[in-house]
Amino acid sequence: MTHTDDIDTQRANIGYIRTSMTVPLLAREEEFDLARRWREQGDEKALHALVRAYGRLVIAMAGRFRLYGLPSGDLVQEGNVGLMQAAARFDADRDVRFSTYATWWIKAAMQDFVLRNWSIVRTGTTAPQKSLFFNLRRLRAKIEEASGGALDEAGRDKIAETLGVSKADVRTMEQRLSGADQSLNAPISEASEDDAQSFLPDTGPSPEEIVIGLRDAETRSKWLKEALDSLSPRERQIICERRLGDEPVTLEKLGQSLGVSKERVRQLENRALAKLRDQILKHVEQPQDLLIDA
Repeated sequence: MTHTDDIDTQRANIGYIRTSMTVPLLAREEEFDLARRWREQGDEKALHALVRAYGRLVIAMAGRFRLYGLPSGDLVQEGNVGLMQAAARFDADRDVRFSTYATWWIKAAMQDFVLRNWSIVRTGTTAPQKSLFFNLRRLRAKIEEASGGALDEAGRDKIAETLGVSKADVRTMEQRLSGADQSLNAPISEASEDDAQSFLPDTGPSPEEIVIGLRDAETRSKWLKEALDSLSPRERQIICERRLGDEPVTLEKLGQSLGVSKERVRQLENRALAKLRDQILKHVEQPQDLLIDA
């Protein structure tokens, strides 16, 4: 869906564009001097002068992204962020014009903004996906114009080869770009008041399953308590500290607490586990019957 600004926003945008287009460009030595002053001395006046002089680059780049349906003012703001990043990283000693260097940063900032806001579902998380997202429409239009028909498999092969991606990636991005986000609260038709989410299956447990699960948990807890009561106090302490705590106590530490060797603690633990197993098997035929279904 294409975004349309209100009247006040449109006037503000037009005023900003007109002002930016009237700022004179800088000579090579001027921009080098401003960039050095900002980077080396933190001179904010130099940064403002540099950004104002090349605001027209941001405006021109924002025009190239207008077809993605996002607010032009937001695109310009993101472009200005990229412009300031370029100013912070620009090295005048490399003898490259600031406008050439800044163009890449402006474009990168706007591309990232488009990818983050074009859809609720994140698009273009990998380099091939980003390349497809920003080039598929252009290449498809070019191929369709040359062939006089819709994009076919041969055309997809050509796009995949040109961009260095797989044909499967091309098909996936075609589908992604062909459909807009749909609200689950939107009516399924003009004649119906039902929304899409009303027809989504509930994958959670039913009320009956919840009640059965609670009762089974209570029964298991009762059986475990009975089994623990069958142990001696020392065995119960070992099981509780070794098996039922958030952080199991080491055999050595338990041995020191009980005044026995850690090997003796291991023997007592194994004996207690065997007793617990015998007690539990009085209620179920197989131990795995106690497991809770995921």
